[in-house]
Amino acid sequence: MDIFSLAPQFGSLIWTLVAFVVALSVIVAIHEYGHYIVGRWCGIQADVFSLGFGPVLFSRHDKRGTRWQVAALPFGGYVKFAGDADAASGKDEAAIAALAEHPDKLRHTMHGAPLWARTLTVAAGPVFNFVLSILIFAGIAMVSGTPREPLTVGELHDMPLVPQGLMTGDVIEGINGEPIPATSDRETYRAFLTDLPDARVLEYDVLRGDERLTVEGPNLLPPLVGQVVPQSAAYEAGLRPGDVIVEVDGTPIHAFDQLKDRVEASGGAPLELAVWRKGQTLPFTLTPRSTDEPQADGSFANNLRIGIVSDMAFRPATETPGLGEAVVGGARNMWRIIEGSFAGLKQMIIGNISTCNLSGPVGIAQTSGAMASQGATSFINFIAVLSTAVGMLNLFPIPALDGGHLVFYAYEAVARKPPSDAALRVLMSIGIALVLTLMVFALYNDVFCP
Repeated sequence: MDIFSLAPQFGSLIWTLVAFVVALSVIVAIHEYGHYIVGRWCGIQADVFSLGFGPVLFSRHDKRGTRWQVAALPFGGYVKFAGDADAASGKDEAAIAALAEHPDKLRHTMHGAPLWARTLTVAAGPVFNFVLSILIFAGIAMVSGTPREPLTVGELHDMPLVPQGLMTGDVIEGINGEPIPATSDRETYRAFLTDLPDARVLEYDVLRGDERLTVEGPNLLPPLVGQVVPQSAAYEAGLRPGDVIVEVDGTPIHAFDQLKDRVEASGGAPLELAVWRKGQTLPFTLTPRSTDEPQADGSFANNLRIGIVSDMAFRPATETPGLGEAVVGGARNMWRIIEGSFAGLKQMIIGNISTCNLSGPVGIAQTSGAMASQGATSFINFIAVLSTAVGMLNLFPIPALDGGHLVFYAYEAVARKPPSDAALRVLMSIGIALVLTLMVFALYNDVFCP
């Protein structure tokens, strides 16, 4: 049994909290372990490895003198190296001064180690987050497979009132007399899908074994719910993956593009949907919401959406990629997330999209619960996405974050001396204030943004 299928039995709030804590704990543990293990390799002594903040629930010391602990507030973590005054790696000036006459011991502190050792140790946290993301994406690809080329029918989805001449194993060679392009040619393939008619039934040219046939089947992109976007109108209304939207305001629809057109034409007014679910037709009412969506050129467009992701009339047959191919694909997925995040941040700063797109802990927790409720694969994929975001955030050049420390080290490399202790204290205070301000702003968005 998939434990994620038990989510409704636990209550949505408890399930959301559990999913959030699990996701965050995994990401934080990997991030901090990156700091710890690379610091150890570089000869820097770690005094404390903490998962969480606040009162310590339990701890143990290892043979190297590191205290491993779990604290009561599971909203982060830290590694406190020798010579650190706090979790943000502020300098313990008294401890460093006491070791001034013992260079062999000073070498094993965070502030007495060589510049290269400190740089590698600080950079390792975000790097480990990126590695985690790549490995998760690669693992999902190897377990779930990647679509076989050419497009081949795998599992057929249940569809209402439509002829189903397709069979598992059919190789799709054309639709309505038009040859289908390779799925690997994304732009051409996407254009082909866009040009498909909105008819209820399409003619498929298939290769079945050694025989070429033309059979009837449902629209390749029917109004079928593949995924439900967390905190969207569809999510709050109760739509589920596998639902088929058969009517909008009493008008039958047969293709996902028809659904998009009706949503965009609504002007934000409520829509009455008739949804086919496992042989039953159910009524739903939901109101489309204004959504900022990334475009191919890096810009954003504001569109009305209800919050569902389309799916094909069948699940494509898959094949297992090799390890190298899967890792490369995982790296590409991670890079797309980074590019999209920076594009969104840029558009937010210049005012082209709403700052409500910035989620805080409440929004992230809600998304964690929603992804966990959609299954293990969705939840694990979400951990990879969030891990990439955490790695990016920590590289921002803000004092108190890893990126801020790396800026200090870059200054030290150029000036041949570190910033003064007084300057560091001021900059760290500014950095902490800025981070807290951003957290409060994100929390405000969680509470007050629609």
